[in-house]
Formats: sequence, C-alpha cells, structure tokens
Amino acid sequence: MAKRRQAAARPTKPLVKPPIRIGSLDAGAVVAELRQLHEAAGDPDIERMPGDEEIYAALLYTEKHASALRHCADEVQQSAALKRVQLWEYLREQTDLHQLRAVTDARSAGVPWAQLAPALAVAAPSAAYNKTKRLQAVTLTDDTPDGHPVRRTPEAVLEAERRRALEAEAERRRQEAAERSHRLLLPVARRLVEQREALVLDEDAEYWLDEISAVLPDCVTPTQMLSLNRYLAAAVRSLRKLEQRTASPVTTTQEAHAAYLAAAALQPEQASSARS
Repeated sequence: MAKRRQAAARPTKPLVKPPIRIGSLDAGAVVAELRQLHEAAGDPDIERMPGDEEIYAALLYTEKHASALRHCADEVQQSAALKRVQLWEYLREQTDLHQLRAVTDARSAGVPWAQLAPALAVAAPSAAYNKTKRLQAVTLTDDTPDGHPVRRTPEAVLEAERRRALEAEAERRRQEAAERSHRLLLPVARRLVEQREALVLDEDAEYWLDEISAVLPDCVTPTQMLSLNRYLAAAVRSLRKLEQRTASPVTTTQEAHAAYLAAAALQPEQASSARS
C-alpha cells in the first residue's frame, strides 16, 4: 500500500508547536563556569582564555583546549561539553536578530538588495529579500492566543507585518478618538453643570453633578481628566436611568437637552439612549 503523502503546510499557517529556544541566558556566567572547570583541571594556558563577555572567543578557546579536561571525571567533561553546546545554541539564536539589525541598517543607508546578496550568501537580490524576511520571523508573533513566533517564510512574515500595521492603525485611531474626547471633555462637562437648574435630578444625579463641579476648577492632570470623564459618565447614566424610570424627559429647556446630548455623545454606549 502506497504511503499517504502529507500535505505541505500553508506558508502563513500558524505554528502548531512553538519552537524550543534557549532564550534569555546569562552567557557570561556560563563562560565563567567553564573557566572554573578549566582552572580546576590545571589548564596550563588558562591565563590566555578570553574574558567572560567574549563568548565566541571563549568558546573557541575551550574547544581548542578541551584536552585539558581529559584527566577529569566524566561528569566534569560532560558538564563542560554541555555548557559549550548551550552557548553555541545561544549564539545561533542571537545571530538571526543581530544579522537582521545589520541588514536593516544597510537598507537604511541605501544599500541595494543586489549588493546585499553576496553578503547574505545568496545568489540574487530576490533571494536576499526573502532571506531577510525569514530573519524577521524571530521578531514577530503569529495570531495564535499564545503568540508563537511566525513561520520562517516570507509569506508568514508579510502577513504578520500586515497584521501589526492594522493593529498599529487601530491603536492610532483609538488614541486620536481619546484625544478628541479629552479636548471636548472640559467644555461639555462645564456646559452640563451650567444647565443644572434646567435638569430634573434625583439624589444619584445630584451626587455626580456635585463631583463634576468639584473637580472642574482644577482639572489639569491626566488623573483628574480621567476622574472627570468617569463622573460625567456616571451623571449621564443616572439621568438616563431617571428618564427610563419616570418615562419623562430629564431636561426642561432646549439648552439643557443639548448639553445632555453632548455629554452622552462622549460616552458612545449611552449616546443612543440619550437621543431616544
């Protein structure tokens, strides 16, 4: 019976399993541990071992001088070798990120893809572009709940970048809406308070209008603005509930009604109820 061929995953399909990575590591401390093992073994050239922060050079040294540990117990030799393996994997993970930064700087400086191709060990400008996109996968996450790194394909990176751009645009619109709301907050709250005599109030609405009146004169800081917005929302909510309970308008003049509508408009979820 012929073996069933497994269908290839879509280039943009989220990863089923997140890649296992070394991640954050105090590499200097691991190099220091290697140094201690070599010192304890009597390595005659230990003074020539590079510093703890010179990870690459230290790895080359410990590789060249691995024979200095041959008289040590198996556990010591195993520990040293495993630390070297761990450090090489850590460097491998860092390489993609730092190479991507170098490519980004090169492109910002005007280096064309054709010139980057040999530096990236590829044959064509398009291959240099695609390799760079694959490098970008280490800085992006997919749309799964856990936010796994995206697949190392140009398609997956472009999709992640598109999603990130949409999220950034949505956040920009939210911030602009919040800024517009804050610019309107003071005059709208002041207008509502000025129309207090033309509002039908119960105890709850009275309380929140008092709170608005108290904070209005010195409302400058973001915290004070946040409090004012909360008080205004509570006042509108109280007026809306009073309208629903009494089946009667809570405003007695057109000016008061306009002030009420303006206050409700700053609270989108309450605006439609105030207009009805």
